[in-house]
Amino acid sequence: MKKQLIKTTLLLTAPFALLSCQGDSKDSEASNEPAASGPKPYPLETCVVSDKKLGSMGDPYVIVHEGQEIKFCCDSCEPTFKEDPAKYLAKLADH
Repeated sequence: MKKQLIKTTLLLTAPFALLSCQGDSKDSEASNEPAASGPKPYPLETCVVSDKKLGSMGDPYVIVHEGQEIKFCCDSCEPTFKEDPAKYLAKLADH
């Protein structure tokens, strides 16, 4: 009987414990997502890494980095960008 009571108690309280672990959803959304207005649009017609025309290798590969939309000619340019983002973001500052 005691084991059954413990199982029942755990089954009833487990969902509440999981909900409390998620914290305030507004705080987590604010830290992981850009502002409500969305990311800052990408101003170039070329890949920020390779300088190839966007669309020349299929659909552009798009990410958001610190609230700025970034477009690449392909997904293989993203690791190069992540090695030195400041170098490539400087290209966007001029536009």
